[in-house]
Order: sequence, then structure tokens, then C-alpha cells
Amino acid sequence: MVSARRAAVFLDRDGVLNRAIVRDGRPYPPASVAELEILPGVPQALARLRDAGLLALVVTNQPDVTTGKTTQAIVDQIHDRLRDMLPLDAIYACTCVEGPGCDCYKPRPGMLIRAAAEWGVDCRRSFMIGDRWRDVGAGRAAGCRTIFIDYNYAERRPDSPDFVAQDLGQAVDIVLAAHNEV
Repeated sequence: MVSARRAAVFLDRDGVLNRAIVRDGRPYPPASVAELEILPGVPQALARLRDAGLLALVVTNQPDVTTGKTTQAIVDQIHDRLRDMLPLDAIYACTCVEGPGCDCYKPRPGMLIRAAAEWGVDCRRSFMIGDRWRDVGAGRAAGCRTIFIDYNYAERRPDSPDFVAQDLGQAVDIVLAAHNEV
């Protein structure tokens, strides 16, 4: 059993680490590695988390695998590229579609709870950063503080995130200020 549980930052993928493809005001994942574009400042923001001793754990819904809009191989290629380009500790992906048989499709907290158990993370000391209401919901359900990166998508807004940021760099500023208070 882990005696001193760590703090972590759980990160959504599309719209947080890489540019989401926005169509009709709604965000979508890149369809290939060629479409993958790391957002400005992301490598530096993640390096700051690592320097502070915080884990960077990606938790991403990828239902397009199940619906046939993409393949597991393409999702794996994108994740391999992210691992090559960014200081990430782990990537967790749910390929389910929302429904009663899945506890990991955000806003359900299953991916965060699994990652926390595997990495010895205390969710109460941790943050969830995302650009959609589902991310904020999953973070809250897991007991994390939440940061919503607001791109004004044409979709449901999150219910009461703890913080709102313009990008990952600003979100990391919030995380580090809170982490340094402890």
C-alpha cells in the first residue's frame, strides 16, 4: 500500500494538449497523426508540472473507435506521437460510447479512479483540466479540483468548474499556485 499519495494533473487530450478540429462550433479529434497539432505552450506547461513533481495523466474519450469513425490503430498512433513529443506519465482512453455498461466514459470518473489507483494519486490533491463539460464532470465525480479551458464551443457548458482558464499554460499557473500553498 502506498503511504504518501501523490498529486496529479489529469488532462483531457483534444483541445487541451492538441488542437481540436472544430466544425459547426463543436470540437472533434484529429483524424490522423498528420492532423495532430500540439497547442502552443503545451510542452512548456507540462514541463512545469513535471518540475513541480506532479504527474501528467491523460484521460480521453475516444468513442469514434466504437462508432467506426476511426480505428484503434490511428488512436494508438496519435498517442504514440503525443508520448514522443510531450512529458506525459500515462494515457488512458475510453473507446466506449456513453451508456450504462461503461464507468470510464467521461463524465463518469472511471479513468481517473483507475489512473489514481495505478499511480498512487490522491484525487483530493489533484486537478482535472479539460475543455468540455464532460471533463469537469469527471473531475468533480473523482474528487478533483477542476479547470475548464473555455473555447466557447457551441455545446453544453460545465456546471461550476473550480477555475476557468484560456489555455493549458494558464491552467498550470492555477495548479502550481494551489500546489505551492500546500
